Amino acid sequence: MIFHTFGDVSKKPVLLIHGMLNPWQLWEEAAEHFSKECYVIVPELDAHTEEETSTFVSVDDEAKAIREYVINEFGGKLFMICGLSMGGRIAATIAGLPGISTEYLVLDGAPLMAMPKFLIRFMTNSYIKIIKKSKARDPKTLASCRRDFLPERYIDDFLKIADHIEDTSIRNILSSVFSAFDYKTYDPNCRILFMHGTKGNESVSRKAALKMKEVNPQTEIRVYDGYAHAQLMSFEQSKWIREVQSFLNKG
Repeated sequence: MIFHTFGDVSKKPVLLIHGMLNPWQLWEEAAEHFSKECYVIVPELDAHTEEETSTFVSVDDEAKAIREYVINEFGGKLFMICGLSMGGRIAATIAGLPGISTEYLVLDGAPLMAMPKFLIRFMTNSYIKIIKKSKARDPKTLASCRRDFLPERYIDDFLKIADHIEDTSIRNILSSVFSAFDYKTYDPNCRILFMHGTKGNESVSRKAALKMKEVNPQTEIRVYDGYAHAQLMSFEQSKWIREVQSFLNKG
C-alpha cells in the first residue's frame, strides 16, 4: 500500500479510499478541492499499485494497515473518511476500529451486505476474464470500460493496475467485500452520508444504506435517480464534490 498526500500536514486530515480496480488518481479532483482546507491522504490499495505487484488479502487487512498509518501520523483522529464502493466497505470498517475517530464518514455505493457464494463465484470469474482481456488490450473490453467504468483520462492508470493484478487478489477482494458486514454503532457525533444510485446492482447499496441508518440514526441517505454504481463520482466529479461539501457545510 502506498499513501499519496495533498496539502498542509498541519490541517485536518481527510482520507479518500478508492474502489475495486479504480486507480487512486480518480480522487485527484476531490483531493485538490479538499486540500484547500484539509490535509488529504489517498491510499493506493494493495493489488492496485501501478508500478509493482502487490496482493490484496482482505478488507480487514487493508483497514488495519490504514488504521496503523492514521494512528502513527495523526493519533487516530480524522476529520473525514470517504470511501467509494469497495473503498466504502474499507472506510466503514476503519471507522469502527479502536483508536480511530472521525467527524464525518462518507460512503458512496458501499456494499455492506453479504452475497450468495454462487454469485461471488460468478462475479469473480467475470472480473478475471475482464482483467485478462484488459491485459490483452481487447478493444471491446476497453470500449466498455470507457463507457461504463472510467472516463478516458483514467484508462491508462486502470491498465497499469490490470497489468499487475493477480487472480488471487481478485478472488480475495470479492470474497472479502461481499462477506457479512458487522454494523457498528459509531460515535453519535460522527455524521454519516450514504450515497447511492438506483440502476443495476445499487439495490445492494440501498439495503446497506437503510441498515446503516437503522444502526446509526445520524446517517443521511442521498439517492441519485438514474445513476449506476459509482457513476456520479467517476463521471461527474464536480457534482460529487458539491454534494459532499454541502453535507459538510450542514455540520
